[in-house]
This record gives sequence, C-alpha cells and structure tokens, in this order.
Amino acid sequence: MFTKRLERKPLKRYRAAKIIGVLLAVYGAVMIYHVYKPVPEGISYKGKEHIGTEAEVLFDLTYEKEGSIQREQAIFDKVFQMIEEADEFVVIDMFLFNEEYPGGLEFTELSGALADKLIQKKQAEPGMPVIFITDRINSVYGSRTPEHIKQMEEAGITVIWTDLKPLRDSNPIYSGLWRTAVQWFGTPDGGWLPSPFSETSDPVTLRSYLDLLNFKANHRKTVITGQEALVTSANPHDASAYHSNTAFIFQGEMVKDLLKSEQAAAEMSGSDPAVFENLENRIKPKESEGGPAGQVLTEKQIKYQLLEDLSAAGAGDNVWIGMFYVADRDVMQALKEAGQRKVNVRLILDVNQEAFGREKIGIPNRPAADELVNSSEHIQVKWYRTNGEQYHTKMMYIENEEEAVINGGSSNYTRRNLDNFNLESNIVFRGSVDDPLMIEMNEYFHKLWSNEEGLYTEDYEVHQEDTAWKYWLYRFQEATGMSSF
Repeated sequence: MFTKRLERKPLKRYRAAKIIGVLLAVYGAVMIYHVYKPVPEGISYKGKEHIGTEAEVLFDLTYEKEGSIQREQAIFDKVFQMIEEADEFVVIDMFLFNEEYPGGLEFTELSGALADKLIQKKQAEPGMPVIFITDRINSVYGSRTPEHIKQMEEAGITVIWTDLKPLRDSNPIYSGLWRTAVQWFGTPDGGWLPSPFSETSDPVTLRSYLDLLNFKANHRKTVITGQEALVTSANPHDASAYHSNTAFIFQGEMVKDLLKSEQAAAEMSGSDPAVFENLENRIKPKESEGGPAGQVLTEKQIKYQLLEDLSAAGAGDNVWIGMFYVADRDVMQALKEAGQRKVNVRLILDVNQEAFGREKIGIPNRPAADELVNSSEHIQVKWYRTNGEQYHTKMMYIENEEEAVINGGSSNYTRRNLDNFNLESNIVFRGSVDDPLMIEMNEYFHKLWSNEEGLYTEDYEVHQEDTAWKYWLYRFQEATGMSSF
C-alpha cells in the first residue's frame, strides 16, 4: 500500500503541473490578446482638417497675487451657457462627475450645478435629446449610482455608462487575471469597504476595488450642441473646481466630427444607435472667411499628430507645453531630440505633490523633468505654483516665424492616455502666428512663464529631484501600467 502511494504522488504532481501550465497559458494568452487586440470601430479617430474654423480658447487659472489666492474661472460658465442656448440637442461626455473627496475640505458644488442645469433644460424642453456619457468611476465601479445622476435619469436624460471592456488593457499583468477569473461576477449594490475617494462616503464592494485596478477610463471631456462644441481638460468634479485648465470652443464641420467620435464611444458601450439618430443633421453650418484649420483627434491619433509636429520643429522654433502628467517614452524621446536640434522647448508642469488633499511623491513629473532638463540645454522646465489644487492643463503650442499649431484637450502625455487604452479627445488648430487664437496662446504661456500680473510658476530648482528610486519607479509604472497615471 505504501509503495502504491509513492507511485501516485508523481502522477498527482504531474497532473497539478499540467493544470497549472494550462491556466498560465490561458492567462498569458488573455493578457497578450487584450493588449494588442483591434480597437473598436470609431475609436482612435482622426477627423478631417477643416480650413477656416472659428475657434476660441478659455482658461481657468488659480494663482497668487499680492499675497492672496486668485481664481479666474470661465470654462463651466461657458458650458452652462451652451446648455441654456442649445436649441437642437445636448451631448456631454465627462470623466469625473461626482462630489466625492476627503473630509475636511470645501469645494464648489460643480457636479450638482451641472446636473441641475441639464435637468432644467430637459424639463423646459422635454422633446430635446439630452445625452450624458460618463465613466464608471462615478459609480465607484458599480457600487452605487450618485443621487444627481439618478435625478438626471428620472428627468428623462439619457445617461450612458462607458463600457471599457472592449478597449485594450493598460495594466495587462493584473487585467489578464481580472478577465480570466473576476469579471464574470456581478457587482452588488452597497458594500463594506471604505470608498477609495472619500472616507465620509458610503462603503463600496470588494469588486469595485478589483475593477478600479484595471486603471483605464473614459477620460474625455466634451460638450456638443447644435450650435458649437467644447473640448476641455476640466472635469465637472467638486474637488477639481479650482484646478487650472483650458478649453477650446469651435463651430462648423468640426462639431460633426466630434459628435461622430462620441457616438462611437456610446455604441461601444452598448447604446442603441437610435439615440444619436439625425443629430448630425441638426448641427448648424458655420461660414468663416478666415481662421485656422481645425481637426478632431481621439486616442492614439493624438499621439501620432503630436509626434509628427514635434519632429517637424527646427532650430529656433518654440515648443510650449502645459501638462499635468508627462511620462510617455515616445513623447519623452521626441522632446529630447527636439532639444538636441536646438528647438526651444519649455514645459510648465504640475509638481504632482498632492491630489484632493492626499500627498503624492512627485511621480511621474519630477523624475521625467530631470531626465528632460539633463538631456539638452535647450529644454527648460518650470513648475506651476499650486495651492492645494492642480495644474491640470494638457496642451502643446508650437510656433516658428510664420506658422503655429495647438494640440490640446483631455490627454496627458502618458502611455495610458496616448496608446489606445483610455478614451481621449483633443483638438488641433493650425494657422498663422498672427491669428488671434495663436496670439492668445502665445500670450498665455509667456504670462505664466514670466509671472506677469501674478505668481503662476516657479523655477525648476525649487522642486528639482534626481532620486534614482523614483526615476526607476516611474519608468516601471509607465512601462507596465501599474500606476494611476
């Protein structure tokens, strides 16, 4: 009997090893497929370049002047105006749309104000299509539906929760396990774990935490009506209300392209195509005698275009970047090569030192900035002076003696934002340096860089950091997707 037991043990070990091998093979196949699979139809969209686009730019700025904090906010005033003046439809796609933040802090009730404005519009004009697309982060990944979103649905507003499963996986080591073993279980209402965003909020489920670790999002921030459209870096999120941001407003054929990109996101999420039926035909044409060429870009098309424009910059040209996160290796390489070609590269970056009352360690911007500054004397960095808020802008401006180009919107310069993992929306404008839009962009960057009329930025040396472990941590996180940036 003892001999038979000994004979069975190698057989059991063999079977166990075989099962483990099969499971690892399945896990590996799932992981690899969902990194390289085709993107859904209409995602990674490149609109036509429309000549003579009528456009303007708006800025939200928080800064210090004469010892007191100043807040200039124009973006959501414009959003509210667009909703009020809409006479055909309203389509909005916003990432953060909630009132959750750590206790002890006070912010403007921005999410509730936007919800109220949409509800008022729907009640005043019940037959008007009002569509709101948003990310599941606002439900804490299925644990609950926020009260203001419930009220929107009750008012007849079409709310579309983005389904991100068709997108590629930004954190494949984890998401391979998620897709293989976890995603099949539903998320019940309620929960027993503290909210990851606020200790004063209702508890959430373990499944919500497991979903969060996939680290991808519908990160777009757009507003579309029959008259005009807006693409911004700003979120209607209470704790984000004081962030410094930018927004671009435009009219004409570009509005149709932006609407197409939003319809693709909605249909990817299972929305009935009839929801968007005939909306494109209700967009009013806009005649323009001049103005820059404009183009809508989403997802990886944003990256292709910014790399192309960076590579075209020559000695003596100016590259200005205002950015919340910079880490993408292709962008970093393009910036270093531009500096080596004697392009004047100047970046205004967020210090990455805190988020909604929670302290951060400066990743990725501080080690990334150190890498850039040490690569060329033609690359300079300044930090935006924040006071509890963030420099949340995501924008590049390139100019030579005759022409200029703007690339701005929702996308940070990270692998997650630029490589078809997140949903993102950016706008590109191209034209004469004498165009009013380009002049305003130039003045914006010079004002912040030189601290004209207030204290906006501080020298690179104030937050300079060349800590080796932070450098390698940011490189590891950027490469693997095991991070929140």
